[in-house]
Amino acid sequence: MSGHNHPHGQHCGCSCEHTEEDETQDRGNLYSLYSKIDIYKVQCLNEAVDESGRLVFKAWHERTDRSKFVESDVDQELLFNIPFTGCIRLKGMIVIGGEEGQHPKSVKLFKNRPSMTFDDGLGEADQEFELVKDYDGSAEYEIRATRFSSISHLSIYFPTNFGAETTKIYYIGLKGDFTEFRRQEITLATYEARANPADHHKINHLDDVPKAIR
Repeated sequence: MSGHNHPHGQHCGCSCEHTEEDETQDRGNLYSLYSKIDIYKVQCLNEAVDESGRLVFKAWHERTDRSKFVESDVDQELLFNIPFTGCIRLKGMIVIGGEEGQHPKSVKLFKNRPSMTFDDGLGEADQEFELVKDYDGSAEYEIRATRFSSISHLSIYFPTNFGAETTKIYYIGLKGDFTEFRRQEITLATYEARANPADHHKINHLDDVPKAIR
């Protein structure tokens, strides 16, 4: 193997023998937040085909599948409203777009703003950056995890592309940590009345006994 100055025997068990297949598996594990999306509640504005926006959130090994994509309808803009099934901490993002100018050129990210519209997208984003043309998932964009922690909803706005009339996206990969929602415990104070045998006027002493309903 290049880059190493010691030999590898057939059974050397050296940890540096990391194949391309292993690297693909590692990246696939990292970009697994698609499985934590409440996919049937995903909303994509200006999609040419209804519900096609959901198709771009898929497994890593399907990222270059050209049969699943979303294309904008009347202009270049696409806006995704993405609810999650738990709480996420977003760390990275990958965007695979279309050829011949259809690849998105920039993106704006908004946290915890359900049902965003294009007018809302004109406001200040929680993070925005320029994109490069990426057709295989080789370009990764770092997300400010400190800003994108405790996220239950993510909006992704693509305002422009590289010159085509419409925008096409094949894959949006999201990397980060996931935590399931915790059911809130409701504590009720119940009062137990205990009679005082020394008192003939039935004076009750109330004791607070907290009980949790799960």
